[in-house]
Amino acid sequence: MTEGQRRAFDNYWGAYGLSLFDGPLEPRAVFRREAPLVLEIGFGMGDSLLAMAEAEPDKDFIGIEVHPPGVGRLINNAGKLGLKNLRVYMADAVDVLNDCIADGSLDRFQLYFPDPWHKKKHHKRRIVQPEFVRLICAKLKAGGLLHMATDWENYAEHMLEVLEAEPLLENTAGKNRYSGRPEFRPETKFERRGQRLGHGVWDLLYRRR
Repeated sequence: MTEGQRRAFDNYWGAYGLSLFDGPLEPRAVFRREAPLVLEIGFGMGDSLLAMAEAEPDKDFIGIEVHPPGVGRLINNAGKLGLKNLRVYMADAVDVLNDCIADGSLDRFQLYFPDPWHKKKHHKRRIVQPEFVRLICAKLKAGGLLHMATDWENYAEHMLEVLEAEPLLENTAGKNRYSGRPEFRPETKFERRGQRLGHGVWDLLYRRR
C-alpha cells in the first residue's frame, strides 16, 4: 500500500467501511434514505465503482474487495469527493452475501473482470459457478439486474453457459447472446488498452425473473 492508501483507512474507513461482523445490513440506516441498491464484487482499484457512484447519485453502492490497496484508493478518492452513496466491505464476498445482504434487496449486481483462472485445472476456482449464481439470484429483487463482464473469451463462454442454465434469470439480449456495454459501466483504461491490442470484452446482462 502507498502511504496515501494507508492514511485513507485512518481518515475515511469510519465513513465508508462496513464490517462483516456487524451482521445483516440495513441500507436505510446506513445511507439514511431509501434508494436502489447496487452491489459490486471485486472492484479492484475502485475507479469504475467510484465513477458509477458519482454518475448515479440516485443509487446507493456497496463494494466488496479483499485487496487493501484498492480499498484504500477507493475510500480516499470517495472521501475527497465527499460521496455519500458508497460503502465498502473488505471481506470474502460469499461471506458478506450470506451474512449481511438480505434476500430480495439488490436492484443491481456487478462482477467485472474477475480472475479468469485461465488454466483448465484451475477452472473450478472461478467465482462464477451455479451455486454462486443461485446465491446472487436470492439477493436480487424481482426485475433486478445481474451484470458481468470479462475480457477472457473462454470465461465469457463459461459465464454464458452457467447463467443460461439458471431458470431465475432472463438474458436481456436474447438466449445465448452477449450484451453491448451498458452506459452505466465505465470503460476502463485496462479495457481500452486491451481493445488496442485486439482483445475483446464480453458483457452479460440478465434480469431476475
